[in-house]
This record gives sequence, structure tokens and C-alpha cells, in this order.
Amino acid sequence: RGKRVGLITNDQAEDLVDTGLARAQQLSVEEIPGGCFCCRFNDLVGAADRILAQQPDVLLGEPVGSCTDISATVFQPLKDLYGDWFRMAPFSVLVDPARARKLLLRTEDTTLPENVAYLFRKQLEEADRILLNKTDLLSAEALAALVGELEARFPDTPVCPVSFKEGTGVGEWLDLVLTEDRAGERLLDIDYERYADAEAVLGWLNATLVLRAETPFDSRQLATQMLGDLQSELKSRDAEIAHVKLLVATGSGTLVANVVALEGAPTFSGDELEPEEHAVLTLNARVHLAPSELRALVEKCTARIAASGNVEAGIRNMQCFSPSPPNPTHRYDHVVQQKAA
Repeated sequence: RGKRVGLITNDQAEDLVDTGLARAQQLSVEEIPGGCFCCRFNDLVGAADRILAQQPDVLLGEPVGSCTDISATVFQPLKDLYGDWFRMAPFSVLVDPARARKLLLRTEDTTLPENVAYLFRKQLEEADRILLNKTDLLSAEALAALVGELEARFPDTPVCPVSFKEGTGVGEWLDLVLTEDRAGERLLDIDYERYADAEAVLGWLNATLVLRAETPFDSRQLATQMLGDLQSELKSRDAEIAHVKLLVATGSGTLVANVVALEGAPTFSGDELEPEEHAVLTLNARVHLAPSELRALVEKCTARIAASGNVEAGIRNMQCFSPSPPNPTHRYDHVVQQKAA
């Protein structure tokens, strides 16, 4: 659509796959590590200020995937304190169909505790728009049924079926967010102890791995092997995956792999990589496993690559932990109206 876009990514730690991918695509991007937008509000404002200096038309913010209460802690203070900077668009919450079946509908088994399902419901409760993604994986009947279930549970929130992979429904969603002025219209009644417990259930790992060899190697093949090994190890422990992302960067391009379940092969997107002697891998894992065990598994899988692929595999950086309880900078108890344009 000819719009200049800026992106602010957010995580509990540094070295985000999404940030690396955005930079590889020459996008204007800022990363805020160390806590969600709500707890790093001043950092969010600083990042927005730096990107606004480049005069983007649209600024996208992607908060930590386990964060909620965004309306009270981010939308309202931004509208109140920085309403002269930009117009807020409707708060869109992205939903994976498999996650909805496990945590909302309870039609599929999960090892994740009830507080994680509670957090998932709260994320949907405060949405201005619910984006049901991956519709390309659903039959027409399954899609209609899932949309109906979401509409029944959240009757005042529009449900927008989309497939970002195929582009289906994305144009309609953009039309809404680029023209609608009502943003951050719902405030949550939320138990912060349950919220904190849900976040702390997962082990969070961000790591940067460096692969080197004397002869060119197939980095996609090694990435597939590593993710398969990690998936197998997690499955043997019944450690449910919230998300595993792997960014592979070489001189010929970048490739991203995603794993969202204990079953099924990784999905890849990005460039066709040529065999080379050097590759950098950025790994982000969110798993229902103690951080110490998750760290040990990643170290084990990295060693296997070195043993089987005739490459030298080193860990340049690794952070592994469970998040601290959220402590937002601001938390409004009322909805702030947008300032007139």
C-alpha cells in the first residue's frame, strides 16, 4: 500500500528472531528486551521516538506473547500522555487455531496448567479485534465452527479470519486498523497473581549459535536436524511447546523456522540458502520446562550438530529463565478517548 512501516519488538530477553528477521529485510526496527511494554513503558516511548524521527506512516508494536492487560497499561497511557504523537489503531490479538482448541475450547489435550488458559482468555477479552490466523490450515467447516465459538465467547469483539501466509483477509484487517479510531476500548478485571504464575510456568530461552566449517554445509538441513532433536527431547519429557523460532542467517540470505507443537515438522519461510562455511542461528524457545533443563537440552542438541555435521558449533550467547512478575509503569482504571486529529 506504499506505507512506510516501523516495528517495535519486545521480549523478556535480547536476541529476538523477529528483530533479526526485520533487520535482514531492511525494516526500521527497535527491540525492547527485559520485560513487556507495560513494564518498560518509558523504553517503549523512547523507541517510538527514535523510529518516528524516520517519519513512518505506520508503527507496529508486538508485545511479549505472554503479556496481557495491554489496554490499561499501554494503550490508555499512550493515548493520555502521547496522544499528540500518533493515532492509536484497534488492539489486534492474534490467535492460533490449535492454541484456541487447547486453551479456550478444551477440545484437545494440553499439559499446560489452568492459569495459562486463564491468561489466554484474558488476552482475548481485551482485544478490539481478534485475528484468527492460519485459516489456510482449516477446512471451511472447521473455520466456520471456530469463528462461531470465538464470537459466542466474545460477542462484542469482531473476529477477523486471516492467513498471513497466503494473505487471505489481511487487506480487510488493514482497512479496519488504518481507518478505525476506537482503540483500547476494554479494561480487564485480572488477577495479577494468576497472571504472574502463568508467565512463570514456561522456560524462556534466547540463544545465538555460530556454525563454522572448512567446507560449505547445508544450514537448512542442520537447522531441521536441531529442531527435530529438540522437539524429540521435549516430547520425551511431555514438555509442551508454546513456541520455538529459529532464524538462520548466512551470506546468501535468511531463513526462519517455526515449531509450535510436539508433533509435526518445522515450517520454513524465507530465502533459499546456498551452502556456505558460516552461519549464525538465533533461537527463541518458550517451553513448559524448567529453565535449567531447557538450557541443558539446547546445549545437548548443539553438540549433536557439531558431532554429526562436521561443523564447529558454538554458543555465542544464551539467556534462559522464567519471567519475573509483571510490574507495570502505569495502569489506568478508565478508558481514555483519542485526541482529535
